[in-house]
Amino acid sequence: MATATHSEPPPAVLCRGLVKRYGDVVAVDGLDLDVRAGECFGLLGPNGAGKTTSIEIFEGLLRADGGTVRVLGETWGTPRDRALRQRLGIQLQETKLSDKATVVETLELFRSFYTHGRTVDEVIAQVGLEEKRKAWVVNLSGGQRQRLSLACALVNAPELLFLDEPTTGLDPQSRRQVWDLVEAFRADGGTVVLTTHYMDEAEKLCDRVAIVDHGRVIASGTPRELILSLGAEHVVEFTVDGGALAPGELAALPGVSQARAEAGGYALNVREPHVAVPALLEALARRGLPLARLTTHHATLEDLFMNLTGRTLRDE
Repeated sequence: MATATHSEPPPAVLCRGLVKRYGDVVAVDGLDLDVRAGECFGLLGPNGAGKTTSIEIFEGLLRADGGTVRVLGETWGTPRDRALRQRLGIQLQETKLSDKATVVETLELFRSFYTHGRTVDEVIAQVGLEEKRKAWVVNLSGGQRQRLSLACALVNAPELLFLDEPTTGLDPQSRRQVWDLVEAFRADGGTVVLTTHYMDEAEKLCDRVAIVDHGRVIASGTPRELILSLGAEHVVEFTVDGGALAPGELAALPGVSQARAEAGGYALNVREPHVAVPALLEALARRGLPLARLTTHHATLEDLFMNLTGRTLRDE
């Protein structure tokens, strides 16, 4: 008897060689991505890296100048566009909602755009806005508005949810509330594509990330894989009063895998902090360079980006 084989579902998003230009500016420069069904995938990078442009092409809001894109197995620009939109949830980087509409009126409007989905009451409960259902949008806090914006993206029970920098400008408590909503959507089998320049957000939410710079993917994988690619689990940052040190000299210290000069100081990728830090202090003492500052932390995606580009994720 032949045994049935189960093939993997097609990628939720597949793009190859994606290009988008604005005049002489190349915003997206040959982007290749695969987003698997059921995962949370993050596009991580600084402002201006091409994240929002890429995600707006995936959403069908912008036309690409080159390359191919398939979303849930479909391509944009066919008679099936309307049906595809019914399967997507989209939260833009900034959503303009009517100030004088209530929470329930806003969601009733968005629910009317779809043939299938959840009830307005269900979505209000999901995002924790029951007590604000009759409040005007203008009277909501920043975190409440963001949850309402996310509710508008969830009202059709989408298969694929696009979130463009969903927590920018929010206080820590509001950020956590948005994270909980994203994790609950994932737990129900949904696929999420989000953009962010917050390293902790990507590490918390994403199964895999692609780090984007100047419209290209410069590294991709799970957050853990990418951090381990630094060759060390810790980073030592320090400054000295006067004098200069060669990165090559620092990289030769015991327990150090890599060293780089940063604005005003130095950073060491370190395998064994208990070995590297005493060796560093001894080397500074021999050179007669007083230590002005020293900090250590576990390696993060921010450190990886700095290692690859020499810039931080928040640099413009």
